[in-house]
Formats: sequence, C-alpha cells, structure tokens
Amino acid sequence: QVQLVESGGGLVQPGGSLRLSCAASGSIYSINSTGWYRQVPGKEREVVAAITPTRSTTYADFVKGRFTISRDIAKNTLYLQMNSLKPEDTAAYYCNLNVKTYSDPMGSDYWGQGTQVTVSS
Repeated sequence: QVQLVESGGGLVQPGGSLRLSCAASGSIYSINSTGWYRQVPGKEREVVAAITPTRSTTYADFVKGRFTISRDIAKNTLYLQMNSLKPEDTAAYYCNLNVKTYSDPMGSDYWGQGTQVTVSS
C-alpha cells in the first residue's frame, strides 16, 4: 500500500508564500506522473501543476510565473512552492501521484488527504 501525507497549508496574506509538501511512503517501486490539484466548495477539482519523471513541468495559466512544482525522487516527495498568493488561490490543495509498487507494477493513482490554503488579509 501507498500512503500520501500532505503538509504546508495555512493562512497567508495576499502576496505571501507557502510551500506544500506531499510525502509518499510504502512499498514504492517508482513514481510516475505527479501533480497538484485544488478544489473549492461547489466546484470541480482542477489541475494546478504537473511534473513528469524527466522533470518536465506544466502549469495552469492562473498560476504561471507564481507557482513552482518540484519533486525529490530520493525522498519520494512532491512540492509546490506558491508565491505572490492571491485571495482567489484559496482552496483545498491535493497531490496526486501515479505509483508503481512491487505488487502493482502497472501503477495506480493515489491522492493526498488535502491541505487548506487560505489567502486573506
């Protein structure tokens, strides 16, 4: 089994920064695609950023130039550095990892528990 633990959310003023982390543990063979999503009540979950095993990154237009996704392969950890935060960035943020394990060589998607980010003065 694979467990994902997110951390780093909280309350921040507009213009501030936060760094989210998503640590994976378990019988991990490899981590494939990874990404961060966010969701506000009443709306669908939307992709924020994604990074491939070769470190190719993509970003939603609404975070380009402000957010940076990265991963530490040795630590099985995914990060999201969020700068110049705006009130409209307020949402629950979720990490998503496609993980191969020794018992699941094809890989499966796993979600973090979510961490709340609130941007308000």
